[in-house]
Amino acid sequence: MTRRHRVIAIDGPAASGKSSTAQWVARRLGFHHVDSGALYRAATAAQLLRSRDVDHWTEAAVVEAARSVTFVARSGAFVPLLHDEPNESELRGADVTRAVSRVAAMPSVRKWVNEHVRRTADSHDVVVDGRDIGTVVFPDADLKLFLIADPWERARRRLMQRLGRHPTDDEIAEETDHIVHRDARDATQTVQANDAVLIDTTYLTQEDQVERIVALAKAVTHRPDATSNVDG
Repeated sequence: MTRRHRVIAIDGPAASGKSSTAQWVARRLGFHHVDSGALYRAATAAQLLRSRDVDHWTEAAVVEAARSVTFVARSGAFVPLLHDEPNESELRGADVTRAVSRVAAMPSVRKWVNEHVRRTADSHDVVVDGRDIGTVVFPDADLKLFLIADPWERARRRLMQRLGRHPTDDEIAEETDHIVHRDARDATQTVQANDAVLIDTTYLTQEDQVERIVALAKAVTHRPDATSNVDG
């Protein structure tokens, strides 16, 4: 059956600017933003409420904990709710950040996330960012993009966001090391689709990234039978 709603898939490594760019693009196009990584974070946070012993987590236990998470449309985005609350600060906290890569590598959790993400396109036009989006979740997406950036620049951007100031070179070097190690862990889930447009954002401002993607999206997603719904 032909999908009625349009999908823009944005993949790329950690800290390549996927979520912030996707959010902005969705707003410009009147689509809903879907951050698949937020679901992995929500599953991780749900399991942390049950057990702090991360080394002994089982896949079955994490999936069971994830069932307390709901994924709902709010103000132009899909938001994971943990016990009916957004809990954004908790989902972005250090404890979740340290454990989320382990959770994201669990096949049953990936299946749970992908099912939730696919359902968003049943009722809305969406811009989806994360891992495996253009290869596994939406292989038939209207537009696929793969964002990359130099690890040093990715580290600098992440620290600017986290610290609210210009980081030192030593701080960037330490964060770069973390990013390189995470890239190695996440390599199997960070694959560029054959038909994805590659965009190197190292020397692009976010405004430039958004303008380029919006132009591409408008060129390929004009489909009279598709409906856009930015409410709910």
